[in-house]
Amino acid sequence: MIRSMTAYASTEETTPLGWFGCEVRAVNHRFLETGVRLPDELRTLEPPVREHIAARLARGKIDATLRYRAPNAAADLLLDERTAAQLAATAETLKARFPQLATDFAGLLDWPGLLVRPELDQQGLAQAALAMLDRTLDEFIAGREREGAKLATALAERLDGIARIVTGLRSILPEIRGALRTKLEARLADLRIAADPGRLEQELVLQLSRIDVDEELDRLDAHVAEARRVLTLDEPVGRRLDFLMQEFNREANTLASKSADRRTTSAAVDLKVLIEQMREQVQNLE
Repeated sequence: MIRSMTAYASTEETTPLGWFGCEVRAVNHRFLETGVRLPDELRTLEPPVREHIAARLARGKIDATLRYRAPNAAADLLLDERTAAQLAATAETLKARFPQLATDFAGLLDWPGLLVRPELDQQGLAQAALAMLDRTLDEFIAGREREGAKLATALAERLDGIARIVTGLRSILPEIRGALRTKLEARLADLRIAADPGRLEQELVLQLSRIDVDEELDRLDAHVAEARRVLTLDEPVGRRLDFLMQEFNREANTLASKSADRRTTSAAVDLKVLIEQMREQVQNLE
């Protein structure tokens, strides 16, 4: 399914391990560029987060943010009983030797390792965070696909417009060629020169070869067919369509340069407008 490169998704969840939040957003970019922001508790997850994103997205400047808030119980300070016992024993020993020594209870609280926080389940945190990232990516990709469907419709409409222009040009080519013959004969008549029929045919063939656009129209038809096929592919197609836009534009330019009639000139301009509209839309595709 065709996907846009721009999208946004956000999810959050409260679990026994704490509160998790995740945001993924993207803007257009030629390649895949990923920026990751993680809290300290999840800092070690940066490599797997990048791997999860790269496995599911092909293009775009991606910003992924994971947030975490520990449960209230995890914020409580606990007394390290072993450290406290050691400090108490040391205080008793010193008191026996120095009777005037006073122990400052508030000062003891600053003793390294006396007060500790409960250890977090790092493996559980990692699994929960990556699971949330995957759910967020599901929503993110669904958003890309919805926007991509709109872009595909817009592209298909413009491909239909190009096909109509090509068909219209084919229908008037015999008239244009006939008008060229008439114009050449009229010029010879004005010069009052009797033209050799063979020479006239040679000159006519030369003039027609200069304005012949059959190959350009054939290639435009082929490009339209290929673009329609690409729009049905279940893979990232932005780069492929971007290349096709260059080919479309090349044929439109050649058509304009060979124009010998205001109708073909107008058709070439209309083609360029449609192609430029398509090119702008294609820049948004993954």
